[in-house]
Amino acid sequence: MKPYLIFILCVSIGWLIAMTHFDAWHLFSTHWPASITMVVGAFLAGASAEGGGAVAFPVFTLALHVPPPSARNFAFAIQSIGMVSASVLILGKKIPVDRRAILIPAPAGVVGMIVGTTYLVPLLDPALTKLFFVSVWFSMGAGLWIANRRKTRHVLERAPSHSMADIVRLVVTGFIGGLITSFFGTGIGIVLFCLLSLYYGVSEKVATPTSVISMSILTVVGFFYHSAVTHDFGTLEWSYWMVAIPVVMIMAPLGSLVISKLHRLTIARILYAVVSIQFIAAMVILGTTWQRWGFVVLVLALGLWLMITIDRSSKQTAPTLSE
Repeated sequence: MKPYLIFILCVSIGWLIAMTHFDAWHLFSTHWPASITMVVGAFLAGASAEGGGAVAFPVFTLALHVPPPSARNFAFAIQSIGMVSASVLILGKKIPVDRRAILIPAPAGVVGMIVGTTYLVPLLDPALTKLFFVSVWFSMGAGLWIANRRKTRHVLERAPSHSMADIVRLVVTGFIGGLITSFFGTGIGIVLFCLLSLYYGVSEKVATPTSVISMSILTVVGFFYHSAVTHDFGTLEWSYWMVAIPVVMIMAPLGSLVISKLHRLTIARILYAVVSIQFIAAMVILGTTWQRWGFVVLVLALGLWLMITIDRSSKQTAPTLSE
């Protein structure tokens, strides 16, 4: 608990100095929607595999009409406070995590994020980017729902073995998660969560804090990359970030504490609810054309096929896990 308190104290002092130095207190009167959004977003960031950006991105782009690149940059910035504070609390409280599933995919995730930012993000227009986000998340939630409906699902509390095949899977998962993160500012957490829970049958109570820490690593790198390398972190993102900081440094760790006390199926149901609401809201707000419907169906089909393909948690031949 002590490292968390030190982190919160340092962030609070830095935030107060910045708000006073830049005379930014007036931002609360114009950018308050970010504060309200992150009450829920930060709690879910600490309590689920989605990350705070999974709430911020759709709310900002669909409801507040913030351009996707700005919403992504805000997600990186705000998660660098919220998810990092949650990670500090997770490690300080010794909440069970799979350390190898954090350390092995992280470098590949950074590479994937940079590749995606450079070559893939410019190819997708804003409307399709929003639909891609909610479709990917919905397909992953649906895959987990299908797995949990089977009474034969085997749930384990152990980490993957040290085999080369496991390392390759984690590296590939990290790279794919990094590509998705490059679009939305979040992604590697839920991709890693699906691998651990569906392929290896690891309990959601272990997979969730593991994914929170993995996403916190990428979000710090992503924040640095967009602010110091590509220099596309703008005034809009900074303003939203400043009014949301005091919210997320409390709500994200609170989410981690709450989730550690809940049954794994309750954690899964929270995930189902969030991705379903996001998907329905996006389809209603954006409207539908044949092109968009085709794109959504394609992403859903590919995502669900991938989830079903990697789901070995109900089989006696599921990978043997070691301490």
